[in-house]
Amino acid sequence: MAPARPTQQDGFWRISGNLVDPLRRSIRPATLSIRDGRIESIADDPAPHATWLLPGFVDAHVHVESSLLPPAEFARLAVAHGTVATVSDPHEIANVLGVAGVNFMLDDAGRSPFTFCFGAPSCVPATAFDHAGAAIDSAGVAALLDRPEIGYLSEMMNYPGAIAGDPEVLAKIAAAKARGKPVDGHAPRLRGGAAAAYAARGISTDHECVSLDEALDKIGLGMTILIREGSAARNFDALASLIDSHPACCMLCSDDKHPDQLLVGHIDQLVRRARSRGSDLFDVLQAACVNPVRHYGLPVGLLQPGDRADFLEVDDLDSLRIRRVFVNGVLAAADGMATWPRLESKTPNRFDVKPKRTTDFAIPTASAGPTVVVKVIEALDGQLVTGSLRLPVPVVDGRLVADPIADILKIAVVDRYDDRPPAVAFIRNVGLRHGAIASSVSHDSHNIVVVGADDEALARAVNLVIGARGGLSVAGPDGDAVLPLPIAGLMSDRPGGEVAAAYSDLDGRAKALGATLAAPFMTLSFMALLVIPSLKIGPAGLFDVDRFEPVGLVD
Repeated sequence: MAPARPTQQDGFWRISGNLVDPLRRSIRPATLSIRDGRIESIADDPAPHATWLLPGFVDAHVHVESSLLPPAEFARLAVAHGTVATVSDPHEIANVLGVAGVNFMLDDAGRSPFTFCFGAPSCVPATAFDHAGAAIDSAGVAALLDRPEIGYLSEMMNYPGAIAGDPEVLAKIAAAKARGKPVDGHAPRLRGGAAAAYAARGISTDHECVSLDEALDKIGLGMTILIREGSAARNFDALASLIDSHPACCMLCSDDKHPDQLLVGHIDQLVRRARSRGSDLFDVLQAACVNPVRHYGLPVGLLQPGDRADFLEVDDLDSLRIRRVFVNGVLAAADGMATWPRLESKTPNRFDVKPKRTTDFAIPTASAGPTVVVKVIEALDGQLVTGSLRLPVPVVDGRLVADPIADILKIAVVDRYDDRPPAVAFIRNVGLRHGAIASSVSHDSHNIVVVGADDEALARAVNLVIGARGGLSVAGPDGDAVLPLPIAGLMSDRPGGEVAAAYSDLDGRAKALGATLAAPFMTLSFMALLVIPSLKIGPAGLFDVDRFEPVGLVD
């Protein structure tokens, strides 16, 4: 039986299928009558159809910039997988360009039929210990929240400030509440009384839970848990049972999605995984569609009369292979390809740093011994959190050096907004045996972060990024490569498929040098995030997130 084809005339058309109604939790053969982008009526049909109609998926928390694509191009890749809307925090570009960066995201997104719900970045910079390219205070946040296209207050990463009652933090939260807009949370490992105090400030969500117990505690405090599965942090397996036990209290999100993975799938992958583990279809759709639409007040349809016509046509309810995607009543994707044309994007940027020398990455020591015990960041594959180790590193010619055989490499942060010496330390579990990898995608301030096996490779990798005025790079014995990111040092102005291929090439080069992480560039990008435990590095040096203070390399 062939699927029913839509018929269209003068803004009015019909499509038939087995309607999966997420609110009535029912499936029935039906025909949708659509006029000017909205579902005018739904008529029940006497016999089953060949395909099924489902509401479109929503990514409930994502930083579009992490796809390395501007919004209009991100939308072309995402919609092919059935995503019709995102709840998007633009604090990456805001840390580089301030409100002007947020304006760029809004303008670029406005050229696409896709629904982008952008937030007002709450933590620019993320902490006073970091150095970003811009700052947005409570007055600036309030001005953004006044704008109708800004739907919520983005993740409040300064949870110590929220708990302690920092006036600026409370003013930002109050501004969102006064305008009836939700406040997103960010509270990794926060439990007990501290979590209760944080939630009591009006924080409504958290996407940082890594264990089921932590998630259940926060649900008990009235928070909605975003089950995250992205390119770096992968918490779906730990939290997926929430879809069965607390379907009204969870949503699905990617947080960060690199272009090679976005090319392959998005929220549709999580929907399939949830179904394959036995979750009820309607519970899954509540998390993937209904909850984010209601929580954020998105103008996205849920297959009800009068709704905007945002929906998918799939072959069956097992494979959930997406045949077509409709957005606002218009065909947006067919057989895995967006129907929207690619658009050229502007390239605003800020990059004020000169090339570095090999000697800039040296760490002198007065120790006469063969080794010195230092603090070492422990990278954890698939996690944003890190460990904090104490390990011996070699002393050579009065300098502390990397020990690739022991998987102890150098890591450095180069301030791209002020030409000053790099901060240099050590990291374990990256796995490089040779060379170095560098990136100007370095949350949240987006200075240059680099990891390498020797100082010469560190300098080469960093200078590739500086020369491109932002990008990802690999410096190895067999040659160097760079993916330029001319939009704020975060995003490319090239087609999504081309960017994905270039990123995959760099990923392969990094792994050929020994990198053992599933997504080495994505994990690297979080090593300078000073609000995620436990040990990180910023432009001023090592930072103990648990104690929330700078620390020295040696005790």
